[in-house]
Amino acid sequence: QAQLVESGGGLVQVGGSLRLSCAASGVTFRSYVMGWFRQAPGNEREFVAYIGPSGRRTTYSDSVKGRFTISRDNAKNTVYLQMNSLKLEDTAVYYCAASGNYYTDYGRYDYWGQGTQVTVSS
Repeated sequence: QAQLVESGGGLVQVGGSLRLSCAASGVTFRSYVMGWFRQAPGNEREFVAYIGPSGRRTTYSDSVKGRFTISRDNAKNTVYLQMNSLKLEDTAVYYCAASGNYYTDYGRYDYWGQGTQVTVSS
């Protein structure tokens, strides 16, 4: 049974950094595109970034480009999201997800984690 477990969320000040991790089990991790999404209260879930199975291909939303970096370690079945220069508007629950192809639409992802809260304060 597929399981994705996020960790690393927390409270951070504007301009600070956090590193999220997502550990996968029950799936052939190295075969999947891994994505990060986020959802703030009252908002739809939005795409943040994805990374291809080998790690060579990445894509970011415009809102995080240049500040966030997605990476993966297939030996550890883990995907990461390094978040720098955090802004108030980055506050959200962050989810990792697995897909068989390169999508920015959350509806196209097959497996999801439970989410981890990121709160950016002033």
